Amino acid sequence: RLRALNRLQVILQHLKMSKQTDSTTEVLLEKKGGAGIITLNRPKALNALNLSMIQQIYPQIKTWEQDPETFLIIIKGAGGKAFCAGGDIRAITEAGKVGDKLSQDFFRGEYRLNNAIGTCKKPYVALIDGITMGGGVGVSVHGHFRVATEKTVFAMPETAIGLFPDVGGGYFLPRLSGKIGYYLALTGCRLKGRDVLKVGIATHFVESEKLPALEKDLIALKSPSKEKIADLLNSYHMKCTIDQEKEFVLDEHMEKINSLFSANSMEEIVKKLKQDGSPFAMKQLETINKMSPTSLKLTLRQLREGASLSLQEVLRMEYRLSQACMKGHDFYEGVRAVLIDKDQSPKWKPAALEEVSDEFVDNCFKPLGNDDLKL
Repeated sequence: RLRALNRLQVILQHLKMSKQTDSTTEVLLEKKGGAGIITLNRPKALNALNLSMIQQIYPQIKTWEQDPETFLIIIKGAGGKAFCAGGDIRAITEAGKVGDKLSQDFFRGEYRLNNAIGTCKKPYVALIDGITMGGGVGVSVHGHFRVATEKTVFAMPETAIGLFPDVGGGYFLPRLSGKIGYYLALTGCRLKGRDVLKVGIATHFVESEKLPALEKDLIALKSPSKEKIADLLNSYHMKCTIDQEKEFVLDEHMEKINSLFSANSMEEIVKKLKQDGSPFAMKQLETINKMSPTSLKLTLRQLREGASLSLQEVLRMEYRLSQACMKGHDFYEGVRAVLIDKDQSPKWKPAALEEVSDEFVDNCFKPLGNDDLKL
């Protein structure tokens, strides 16, 4: 019996160890040549970010930033399907329902990481191959270089789950040309391949199968400056001919997007879409009608305010909004309808834009005192 007990202890010990290595391999942090390399390694979950990944990446970026032997930071996703499809929404939902502090810690950690990337003194290169949404946009878009491929799919689909395009969306979206950022934020429209470059989310476009060679060349650079890195990325970018002739998918609609999405309120945007009546406008109206009315109102105000704020101010504002959403109804209902039961028919409360009062929206933006995000 003693032997059996010992064997059981060995097995348990082994299980415990394999569990530990599992959690530590969710993200790989390596140093190769002069480059610090972050690999998001949850391919089955489309490399969605969870709190433990965030808690490993943040201090590593800070360490590499101070290290004289690290000249650049590269971030990529494992598995070939996704760079990073977002944050670990299910875990946050479960936590929020029972008032667990993960629903504070996750957003706090994630936004601090977004800020670390946005203020990083070392050149930061994100290889956004495959699905890049929500949290995946947050760990790429604020860096110096974002390399898209023909497999890149970008979206900020948060209004469909009762949230808002966070991770600094209030900073980068209103800074895209015209009103396209507002359009992307409110409708959750997906952009693919070269269009991600054309809209200004990516800085370079390279063939997916050339990424390993590009990474190798980046690692081989000797004490490179930002300019040297840019030159290398440009040389790959210039050689890539995939979809070169293709027109930007939203080109023909840009005039409409700029006029229809320039209104001061959601009600006004809806009215403009109805008045326009074109097939494009009606399609956007149909999409917007499916979204959480509360999310739409929060998002429009988030972008309008964010347009003139610093990244740090935006992240502080977004943290306040995240906590308001955790206290509300629509986030849990949206996650249920889209991700859990997948019936795609959320019952929003309130159900109409007119029922979301200005007073309610104002409250979501109020400072949280000691609980405010500290960067």
